[in-house]
Amino acid sequence: MRTTFVYCDEQDKEGNIKMTINLKNKQEIISKFGKDSKDSGSIEVQVAMLSKKIAELTEHLKINAKDFQAKRGLLMMVGKRKRMLVYLRKNNLEGYRKLVKDLNLRG
Repeated sequence: MRTTFVYCDEQDKEGNIKMTINLKNKQEIISKFGKDSKDSGSIEVQVAMLSKKIAELTEHLKINAKDFQAKRGLLMMVGKRKRMLVYLRKNNLEGYRKLVKDLNLRG
């Protein structure tokens, strides 16, 4: 089974899994973590979307352990999320604490 990254989460005719956040999930994340319904650029929304993608990719890697390109992408996303969280912690400590609690990121 091949994995392709497009904007829906269903299988195509060949049985390839399509993994990313679809528009409905994206709008839910924006409404939950954004300041308004069109706020897709705030750091909280970006971290939440990255966390969703990381969770999906982690599930993919449980099935396809030898998918090294996906593993590299996952590690890059985790690093990017970490850098964003450091930025948020420096600039908005209360927002950082709320986001970490809402996303269950830290134990």
